[in-house]
Amino acid sequence: MWLVVTTLAAIVVTAIWYTNDKARETYKIGFLNLILWGTAIMVFVDHVMGYVAEGGEFIEITPEAILLSVILLISALIIWEIFLFIKDPKGLLKTLKWR
Repeated sequence: MWLVVTTLAAIVVTAIWYTNDKARETYKIGFLNLILWGTAIMVFVDHVMGYVAEGGEFIEITPEAILLSVILLISALIIWEIFLFIKDPKGLLKTLKWR
């Protein structure tokens, strides 16, 4: 299930990256795109190796797999948010006056 969810998320983010200049420049969505495609490729290789070594189901649909999918997406979004705070593409953090 996590292969399907990460791949779908990567496809959606790629479509946003391709069609929206503001998302590309302001929100640095290309970084999120790389995270999601890297995760999708890594999970695909993991599934192929597990299927070749052990057999069984290629894509499992269990509550644990769904929870892992959600955790992977949240982790990718958190990493992207941290990247945005560090890069500060709009310069908002530079304009704040800290007391």
